[in-house]
Amino acid sequence: MVTRSFDVPGSVKDMIEACGIPHTEVDLIVANSRSVDFSYLVKGGDRISVFPVFESFDISPIVKVRPKPLRMVRFVADNHLGRLARFLRLLGLDTLYERDWTDPELVAISTSEQRILLTRDVGLLKHGSLTHGYYIRATDPREQVTEVVRRFHLSGHLAPFSRCMACNGELAPVAKKDIVHRVPPETRSHVDDFEMCTSCDKVYWRGAHYPELRRIVAAARRADRDVE
Repeated sequence: MVTRSFDVPGSVKDMIEACGIPHTEVDLIVANSRSVDFSYLVKGGDRISVFPVFESFDISPIVKVRPKPLRMVRFVADNHLGRLARFLRLLGLDTLYERDWTDPELVAISTSEQRILLTRDVGLLKHGSLTHGYYIRATDPREQVTEVVRRFHLSGHLAPFSRCMACNGELAPVAKKDIVHRVPPETRSHVDDFEMCTSCDKVYWRGAHYPELRRIVAAARRADRDVE
């Protein structure tokens, strides 16, 4: 429990963000046992309970602070989270990323396409028009990807190796004869199964890097089970 002192009444949104919590990470506010929205003016003696985003649970009958949860969880990552974006794509999660996108562009993409904005910039998540966002706590990309899977309860909804890690496009099987000229000679001799991105035409196969990618996938699938 946290006690806050103030001289004049302020909105519950302002007081929550003054505590360092972006409004995008709040799904439900209860003031004196009643659900309220961000404009609620806090009065002396109020008991306020703040709950995090429930993307995997529908609490729309009582939530008042933002639009309903996203039934299709999709992401856009800021320019500091390039490796996280690649790992999320590895898991089959629709994740947009461009290194040179500005903060206003990220907010516009998030709001127009209903994507959850992933960032390590708390200030960015306080943008007034942003409705869905998440502050990444971990600094290591492998820990970041399991953090996202755990936070949004996605371990049972993964489709590994179905998206291009480079551009986010979908992968489709391709005949070896059609791409054999594009792979190293040593690969041609012992690999027969290939996939190609339907967007950028990048070719994929199970090479020396595959076991490491499998370990990342396995850790993500365990993410929810690791929570007691």
